[in-house]
Amino acid sequence: MATMSLPAASPLTSTPRGLAVSTPRTSFLGLRALGASAARFPGLAAAPRPSARGEAAVVRMAKREQELEEIRAMETEKLEEEVVDLKGELFLLRLKRSARQEFKSSEFGRMRKRIARLLTVRREREIEQGINKRLSRKLDRKWKLGIVVRPPPSMREKTEEE
Repeated sequence: MATMSLPAASPLTSTPRGLAVSTPRTSFLGLRALGASAARFPGLAAAPRPSARGEAAVVRMAKREQELEEIRAMETEKLEEEVVDLKGELFLLRLKRSARQEFKSSEFGRMRKRIARLLTVRREREIEQGINKRLSRKLDRKWKLGIVVRPPPSMREKTEEE
């Protein structure tokens, strides 16, 4: 039997340091080269690499552009009504969260973004009319004071059913 001296063996492996053992190279993600890992994981070799995240981003951008076109086609009064309705829905969602009822947490972001898009289009229209920021804030305060409180659409549907 051949004996090994202690410094010759690596504490992490059972191979002596002096012997050359080929180890597969890893990429920056820590994955083995495709040839070595394809034998162990057959699905990895067959799966195409994602071309780019751009394809999914293009679809999302197209939806967003479509939504913006839809918003820009609205009349200003309809746009303001939708802002009020969405803020009411957002309030109900907050109530559901505080009461620990079931709700979709993604709805918060979706509603806030929709409100922001609506208000952005409203501000774009004000800029086209030549309304400066100070006057816009003043008009916004008047608009908020003139809002008639009413239940959001989801609550109206529930009351109509009963």
